[in-house]
Amino acid sequence: MEHVPVVIIGAGPTGASAAIMLGRRGIGTLVLERWPDIYPLPRAVHFDDEVFRTFAAMGLADEVRVISRPAPGMRLVDARQRVLADLCRTRKVHGYPQANMFDQPELEAVLRNALGKYESVRFRGGAEVVDIQHLGAKRVHVRYRDTETGAEHEVCADAVLGCDGANSITRGVVGARMENLHFEQQWLVVDVSTSCPLDVYDGVQQVCDNDRAATFMPVTPGRYRWEFRLKPGERPEDFDHDAVLELTRPWLRGADVDKLTFMRQTCYTFRGVVADRWRDGRVFLLGDAAHQTPPFIGQGMCAGIRDAANLTWKLALVLTGAADERLLDTYEAERLPYARRVVRLAIGVGAVMTGGPTRLTRPRNALIRGATKLLGEEDRLVTTLWPTFAPGPLVHDGGRLRKRTGDVFGQPVVAGVRLDDVIGEGWAIVHRGPDRITAFDPDTRAFFDRLGTVVVRLSDADSEANALLDHLRADAVLLRPDRVVAAAGDTPDLRVWQRRLVAAGIAPTTGEAER
Repeated sequence: MEHVPVVIIGAGPTGASAAIMLGRRGIGTLVLERWPDIYPLPRAVHFDDEVFRTFAAMGLADEVRVISRPAPGMRLVDARQRVLADLCRTRKVHGYPQANMFDQPELEAVLRNALGKYESVRFRGGAEVVDIQHLGAKRVHVRYRDTETGAEHEVCADAVLGCDGANSITRGVVGARMENLHFEQQWLVVDVSTSCPLDVYDGVQQVCDNDRAATFMPVTPGRYRWEFRLKPGERPEDFDHDAVLELTRPWLRGADVDKLTFMRQTCYTFRGVVADRWRDGRVFLLGDAAHQTPPFIGQGMCAGIRDAANLTWKLALVLTGAADERLLDTYEAERLPYARRVVRLAIGVGAVMTGGPTRLTRPRNALIRGATKLLGEEDRLVTTLWPTFAPGPLVHDGGRLRKRTGDVFGQPVVAGVRLDDVIGEGWAIVHRGPDRITAFDPDTRAFFDRLGTVVVRLSDADSEANALLDHLRADAVLLRPDRVVAAAGDTPDLRVWQRRLVAAGIAPTTGEAER
């Protein structure tokens, strides 16, 4: 039976990203995708600056920039298109636009093409996985069928990543059930293309109307999307072309309707659910297989990319013999509560913007107008409520005075270049003040050297990076490969940090790897 270190089931954005991340670490990976070609119709349309940073770490910044465009933010309006609030998305905490619109088939083409850059990664389209079985604690058997010929193949893997969507076959193998967070709505989604640009706001427009909530967004040049919540008793088949045209008419003033091409109209059921477990042995759930979120904060695809960024570096350390199974335990422990909170945040934001009985629409909109004036132009409420990883094996509680340890460290400019260009894709220590690292004993320093840790000592001129340390109330931070702040302190405390990493299962050696 063929052996491969990692099998990834599904080559959507989550699966393809995971394969690229593993490929960059030299991990042998087989990607099995049921469909032979990229699905041609749009689905996801937004990713944020943190995910853009992740794409850049995959070496794809230029390609992603070409197929996406920055959006200025979100505008909340009432049913008559009167502006209630502008929520700007113009900060660049991670070095890239905070909100980005894109066409999913184009992004998938970028990711699919990138798979070919890595000798350790193989892609098989038209390969439908039909069975997954555990072969002991560290081996998994996968059987898949060629959808064209019907021929079946088998492979033995050290790990399987289930990136196979909402109808995941992997979820059953893990033994997971979907926790219902009590949100389910049907929305009509309409995608339109035109050679004549519409005279509209360039960002996302949310109609805060309890009777007919709607979302409108220019996606890429010449491409637009509308989403309309269906009322009780309405069915998708009730909306013929004339009915859809009537719904979209408020945004079509002055447009030549004959030049519009209605690419697609379909009905989606938006849900808020999270799997109650994400791992069984060496089988893992990622993306929609693990969680599904309403679209109100644009995190559906982003959450899957974050799953891949969290798991792949840990799995690479284990498969190369630099860590043990304890490290893999941290994937579910970190990502599950994080994803649950994001889903609940999306549900809450949606309820604030569109929920409640119709009679409360006007007072609710007045409250939105007043609240956003108090908060300012930035969407500070969502930023404040955004989750971080709780203290655990890979996030060290900095004590009462530390702030947001467990958050992703921003990407400032250091010595004239972006931080990630300085530290690469591994561990890093960023600190200021005297050089105390050389004072540690050789064995301690050798531990971090074997991890490939890059040390960055800031100067007074590195104002952006110093501001981030000020925010953390620290003079030194230990950054994980996924840029999460693992520890913060008044000085680089290598001995303490080493003990905690060893307790998490990390013991870098030059020994034989599993692969």
